[in-house]
Amino acid sequence: MPRRIAIIQGHPDPGSKRFCHALADAYAQSAVSTGHEVTRIEVARLDFPILRTQEDFEHGQLPETLVEARDSIVSAQHLVIVFPLWHGTMPALLKAFLEQVMRPGVALEYRKHGFPRGLLVGRSARIVVTMGMPALIYRLYFRAHGVRGLERSVLKFAGMKPVRETLLGTVDAASDANRRAWLDRMRDYGKRLI
Repeated sequence: MPRRIAIIQGHPDPGSKRFCHALADAYAQSAVSTGHEVTRIEVARLDFPILRTQEDFEHGQLPETLVEARDSIVSAQHLVIVFPLWHGTMPALLKAFLEQVMRPGVALEYRKHGFPRGLLVGRSARIVVTMGMPALIYRLYFRAHGVRGLERSVLKFAGMKPVRETLLGTVDAASDANRRAWLDRMRDYGKRLI
């Protein structure tokens, strides 16, 4: 059965030569070829301010430039987020984007008593991260803290599950064969929607 997928390509460089773009392309092309509906969100091409206060986060107006992206996320049944690891976590531009679009009323609902309720229940997600260090070092030594934060504090908190991850290490030094294998993996994920 065809599903709706939103792919957030979170590399802050809008140039198309970054490997994150190729990974997002491979996933999208494979998903489309198997009949799924794909929406692409290129964060680097969006113009929006960063949130500076809790008041803005909870009650401020979403910038008009992000309405379409927010609607794509809300209507998606599967979310894919692709980004490079910067200082152990996602780039600031991607975090600013997620803070804007994953607001109360979209990702969560505050309740008078108790924990907030996630509003994106019934959706799955995949996080794809490229990095300069070996992925095993990031996972074991650093405990993949930046990815864990996105997974637990944003996606699962909003009700998404399962949330899967793909960590691709030493990308800059990777051979062409490794890059082709990673792109093939993304095509497989896109075909199977995982």
